[in-house]
Amino acid sequence: MSYLLVIAEKPSVAQSLAAVLGAKTKKNGYLEGNGYRVSWCIGHLAGLADAESYDPKYAKWSYDDLPILPESWQFVVGKDKKQQFEILRKLMNDPDVTEVVNACDAGREGEAIFRTVYHLVGCKKPMKRLWISSMEDEAIRAGFQNLRPGSDYDGLHQAALCRTKADWLVGINATRLFSVLYHRTLNIGRVMSPTLALIVQREAEIDAFRPEPFYTVMLDLSDFTASGERLKDKAEAQRQQEACVNSSAVVQKVERKEKSEKPPALYDLTTLQREANRLLGYTAQQTLDYLQSLYEKKLCTYPRTDSRYLTSDMAEGLPALVNATAKAMPFAKGITVRCDVSRVIDDKKVTDHHAVIPTQNIRTTDLNSLPVGERAILELVSLRLLCAVGQPYEYAETTVTLECAGYPFTAKGHAILNPGWKELDSRYKASLKNKPEADNESEAKALPVVSEGQSFEVIVPGIKEGKTTPPKHYTEDSLLAAMETAGAKNMPEDAERKGLGTPATRAGILEKLVSAGFVERKKSKKAVQLMPTHAAVSLITVLPEQLQSPLLTAEWEYKLKEIECGKLEPDAFMDGIAAMLRELVSTCQVIQGAEFLFPSDREVIGKCPRCGGNVTESKQGFFCENRDCRFALWKNSKFFSAKKKQLTKAVAAELLKKGRMPLKGCYSEKTGKTYDAVVVLEDDGQCVNFKLEFDRQKGGK
Repeated sequence: MSYLLVIAEKPSVAQSLAAVLGAKTKKNGYLEGNGYRVSWCIGHLAGLADAESYDPKYAKWSYDDLPILPESWQFVVGKDKKQQFEILRKLMNDPDVTEVVNACDAGREGEAIFRTVYHLVGCKKPMKRLWISSMEDEAIRAGFQNLRPGSDYDGLHQAALCRTKADWLVGINATRLFSVLYHRTLNIGRVMSPTLALIVQREAEIDAFRPEPFYTVMLDLSDFTASGERLKDKAEAQRQQEACVNSSAVVQKVERKEKSEKPPALYDLTTLQREANRLLGYTAQQTLDYLQSLYEKKLCTYPRTDSRYLTSDMAEGLPALVNATAKAMPFAKGITVRCDVSRVIDDKKVTDHHAVIPTQNIRTTDLNSLPVGERAILELVSLRLLCAVGQPYEYAETTVTLECAGYPFTAKGHAILNPGWKELDSRYKASLKNKPEADNESEAKALPVVSEGQSFEVIVPGIKEGKTTPPKHYTEDSLLAAMETAGAKNMPEDAERKGLGTPATRAGILEKLVSAGFVERKKSKKAVQLMPTHAAVSLITVLPEQLQSPLLTAEWEYKLKEIECGKLEPDAFMDGIAAMLRELVSTCQVIQGAEFLFPSDREVIGKCPRCGGNVTESKQGFFCENRDCRFALWKNSKFFSAKKKQLTKAVAAELLKKGRMPLKGCYSEKTGKTYDAVVVLEDDGQCVNFKLEFDRQKGGK
């Protein structure tokens, strides 16, 4: 019997596919039935080999070996994944299998996961591609009825391969280069480093900020308050205040404008991560994990999307989905939910995947049975769907200009005409345990009816004092926004992908920065701020502009998209990466003062007699941390070993402090006896020597 072999990215996804396809018989590492065999990878089964796999000498980091540029690339299978890899090898090469279906996640990484295994096992079977944005049964059936040729995604695979190789090259070479130059491990990545630079730059702006006071005269006019112009001079504010005492404020102008605020667009992954961080306090990685789980439970559509719109073929079923979602959400009870489909449909703004929305399964699922994090994310996704198809928020804004004692004053009022989508938004936020701070607009009150020429008695003119505020520390919300737009000004207007990284990779980058010790999460009131460590500031100080500029990775993403579309040859892209690394290695120099930027975490034994730098202990001896100095006291010193003595930490410390120290019980090679002497450290700036001195009063020579 012949079989169609379907390979998913994870076991849970494989089980969902198998259930729809009728492959119900469990086998070792796969499911079988109804003409299908359904198996799975476990994420990336194989990855690029370490540098030492190309040459054993690369096991030791050396400047002379850089740059490392493999001529042919090697992949290795993870030790804990070899069993499943061998199962896939057997299945792919089984004569009973006539065709292989790539059912890994529909994106760049999913393509890379499948193709790597496909090529490593030497499979030559015809290849098809399952491309779906939802794990609902109907979506799976439709996907298998419309399988696409695997060759349609050759460009996507090439882009994934180039991205993997380029990241390896930059990570390996730049990390080794700067680690060797500065004598400590400095992890560098083409997305990680520019992201770190954003955080360091923001802290520099905050540190350099000097608050400036300002003063505003306020008039209490009984039913409302009017404010004067912002003033830097307190004396001027006091003069205005005194002039307004016992004066009248006369209305000069009344302006009323009716305004409308459109509903927000649906979520892509990044906007959902930002909102979940701001409202729920979740990290970007937590949000991605919860959303991935909801996708696999068939409650949300594909998570790693950069689109905020739906396709026209989804329009017909959308009202039913909106209705089901409204019934499932507690904050929507008692509210009539409108559904304007046209607001969320735009085929031109959907590439690989449409926006994140809940699925029809929301109507039959007990949401209370979901883990708290998953339920919170599902509610947020549902809220955005209901808001996005809702009515605009309409309000009237009134601006009243007054004159008092010759000075201008202004009062503003805000009257809601139609709450529209904001009614749902407000009810959801009111249900949160940690309610977000209300914006000024929502707190603005309606003004009383006034007319030009009308006069008001000033009750008590006061002065409101304030200070200019510095830029805010980055949170994951604001950093994700900065990553999304970084370098965009220097990219072509028609570039499909801009910024640092992709929606799928940004969460992982933030976690790497934290785990590498470059960024710390610090809680401040309701927000969690991202703060750079000393090591982060030092790294960004020494990194050349090209490695910390968002432009490099933005250009990469643009070129990778061109490779995906067949507009750029992969070899041309890789040649550019190699050329950049050759130039980096040949031109990079250690900056002055590096010993202060990267102080050793080792204990300081003493001060260097040559340059005054710190001398610390290493495995082989005691060395000056200033790499240009080269002062060293070697533990295996022949001088000390000949006398059957050791150059210990205590001995080194005393010699560095006083230049000499008593040494008892020295062994004499001539006589075989022991003697006491004073060891003197002599350093001529090039070499370190020792000599002995004896106490003449005791008969010493």
